[in-house]
Amino acid sequence: MNLYNLIIQDKEELNLNDIYLSPENKKEIIQIIKEHTYIKQLQEFGLPVNNKILLQGSSGCGKTMTAKAIANALNKNIIILNLSNIVSSRIGETSQNIKMIFDKAAREKSVLFLDELDQIGKARGSDDKDVGEMRRLVNTLLQLIDYYPENAMLICATNHPEIIDTALLRRFQLKINYTLPSQTFLNQYYDNLLEKFPENLRNIERKYEISFAEAKDLTFTAVKGKLIENLEKENQS
Repeated sequence: MNLYNLIIQDKEELNLNDIYLSPENKKEIIQIIKEHTYIKQLQEFGLPVNNKILLQGSSGCGKTMTAKAIANALNKNIIILNLSNIVSSRIGETSQNIKMIFDKAAREKSVLFLDELDQIGKARGSDDKDVGEMRRLVNTLLQLIDYYPENAMLICATNHPEIIDTALLRRFQLKINYTLPSQTFLNQYYDNLLEKFPENLRNIERKYEISFAEAKDLTFTAVKGKLIENLEKENQS
């Protein structure tokens, strides 16, 4: 399989200010960026730089956007890999594919973003042969993480940290939790999305206890419905 067919082509550039983050998460991410900005100075004091980060928690709450913003802030290329797309029925082939991508990221000093880590970080099935092969795949990933260079960055994301192998979890120096936004936080997000539209399109029904991604889809769908309704009235008059 061609290496580049495994990588998600996404060139969207984001800044931290484009993402709605809790104050705690924003503080931790700014620290990561600053550590890599001053990596040489920190290394002179023998201080390790956090470059293996796990973003865990609710879907649609900004994990992928965070990885893009970190890469943009550090002026690094980002390599995005959805592990659900790479898992092959032949485990050996999957291991080789992942190794090639780790090698590419290390060589280029990139940000490597692995989404859905739980796809390969957990044992699958009850069949002894299947479990053994998945264990070898996890062992391959452990070795790749252990030898990943400090001047590159590995960011992994999962919605299900509870099913990931504990040995894998221990490899991450920093774990950042993403939860569904509060009503106050979502209202700020709705306001920000709606401010670009005319006043007569802004009055939409707001839903809560949902992710930012769901709120965005709901907002744009509602605005489009109102706009189309207005256009139809104009055509009828």
